[in-house]
Amino acid sequence: MENRVAVITGASRGLGRAIAIDLAAHATHVILAARDVASLDAVAQSIGAGAATVVAADVSDPAGMQALVDHAVGQFGRLDVFVNNAGVAPQSSVEQTTDQEWARVVDINLNAAFRSARALAPVYREAGSGRLINIASVFGLLGRSGFGAYGASKAGLINLSRVLAAEWAKFGAQVNVVAPGYISTDINAEIRENEAFMKRVVSRIPAKRMGEAHEVANLVRYLALDAPDFLTGQVIAIDGGESAS
Repeated sequence: MENRVAVITGASRGLGRAIAIDLAAHATHVILAARDVASLDAVAQSIGAGAATVVAADVSDPAGMQALVDHAVGQFGRLDVFVNNAGVAPQSSVEQTTDQEWARVVDINLNAAFRSARALAPVYREAGSGRLINIASVFGLLGRSGFGAYGASKAGLINLSRVLAAEWAKFGAQVNVVAPGYISTDINAEIRENEAFMKRVVSRIPAKRMGEAHEVANLVRYLALDAPDFLTGQVIAIDGGESAS
């Protein structure tokens, strides 16, 4: 199907940027959403004229996700794919995590996905189709010291996605989860220069390397564009075997 329309949150860098570029290369107009408009403009330029639209969006704004869905449908008359990629991953023990930090992480990583789903449901119901891909993390499957708020938010996102898959299947929409492990992006470039850190990380990964952003983007594209309609409610870890060991 040509002329598909996809929204990607957190599209200004890292996985979001890679996902947007990959989808745009496969007959999809991408709506790039994030707070950093200058960075979004740079992503749009790398994609090429006419294939990307930039929208300033703050996923922590209670009205932001509804506005984003309304913008896409209003401008293009359709919305085929929504990728919830925006997120934060602060590190601190549960004991040291404040109420404010806990609320911030849950709001960005989980509440925003809930709000996007609430906005998407009537659109997908009317269309009789639609794909929602939520970007979680293997930390939502594993307990990892120092990531209580992050892990809890991603675990919540996984279960929310399963509920949505069960609710939406009757009107032809699919919801799936991609759970990346350690992925090399510009976001973690500095810490990847720490030899001790990299040795510790790689020692936990059976593949003995970090993943690459294009590998995650390839999986998201499959779920967004090519996966069968009967595939829904699934969590796919892309982590070099970390969650399996």
